[in-house]
Amino acid sequence: MTTSAFDPPPGQARRVLCVGAAVMDTLFRVRSLPTGQGKFLPYDMLQIAEGMASSAAFAVARLGGHAGLWGAVGDDATGDRIIADLGESGIDTSGMVRVAGARSAVSTILVDDQGERLIVPFYDAGLHETVKPVTKQDISSFDAVLVDVRWPKLALRTLLAAREAGKPAILDGDVAGDGVVEMLAPAASHIVFSQPAAERLAGTADPVTVVGLLKQKFEHAFISVTAGENGCFWFDDATGEVCHLAAPKVRAVDTLAAGDIFHGAFVLAIAEGMPIEETMRLSSMAAALKCQVFGGRTGAPTRAEVCKVLQDWRPAVATMKVITPEEL
Repeated sequence: MTTSAFDPPPGQARRVLCVGAAVMDTLFRVRSLPTGQGKFLPYDMLQIAEGMASSAAFAVARLGGHAGLWGAVGDDATGDRIIADLGESGIDTSGMVRVAGARSAVSTILVDDQGERLIVPFYDAGLHETVKPVTKQDISSFDAVLVDVRWPKLALRTLLAAREAGKPAILDGDVAGDGVVEMLAPAASHIVFSQPAAERLAGTADPVTVVGLLKQKFEHAFISVTAGENGCFWFDDATGEVCHLAAPKVRAVDTLAAGDIFHGAFVLAIAEGMPIEETMRLSSMAAALKCQVFGGRTGAPTRAEVCKVLQDWRPAVATMKVITPEEL
């Protein structure tokens, strides 16, 4: 039996903790996104529990890891459905919190035939008011942690505990409220930004410059930016250059949760000790394969599916010198 650099290591599956969003999504599939008022009739629909951390945890489980999830839901029927759905998907939900009197998070999402989406989310502020203490002992059984930006106080405590325990502490640097990423980033060992969040923080749209500026801002961390169909970029600490990996060419049916699948693959690969270039290839392919399937996180591929396609996908990684605004 042949092996590849993308296979899981021998021994027990690596344990990953994901912290953040757990939402009941209602997905409607439409021919095109609406541009004004009116009634729009979908031709397919799905209700599923997901959210950034939840979808990442599902990706971890699909790729052969053990995924635990810390998030909050209300003490309502929607909360029951979220926990049941995620548990049935192979995620350990024993760390989930039920908040008395709060409403569980929900969202309505339209997905068009080009795979683009329109999202209307609702988060009850009461879901995240109370934050439990997190110690390095709480993190000791995990090989890596991933936090999103939806529960900042718990995310910060988790990152700090992970760093104290000597574990990889990974931040999903997505668009968030003012100051949230800046609060969390100093505690992270790795930050994988979405393109919109990265450009917002850097104040420019050129991806190489963006990565360089974010590395200057957060010198202590591994810095990467995911840019959808334009691939992913990261800062190579050994050379001081920015690396770029082109995205796999696929026909996108649904891009919802693609970034979350990337993050789930990334944190599992880091937990497994995979070299960074292989980590980025695995994560990119997992996200791309997900885009070919309607249904949010349900499109996350298995490890075998990703490894099979990676055998024939070997684009070169381009390297570029960082040019700062002062040098332009």
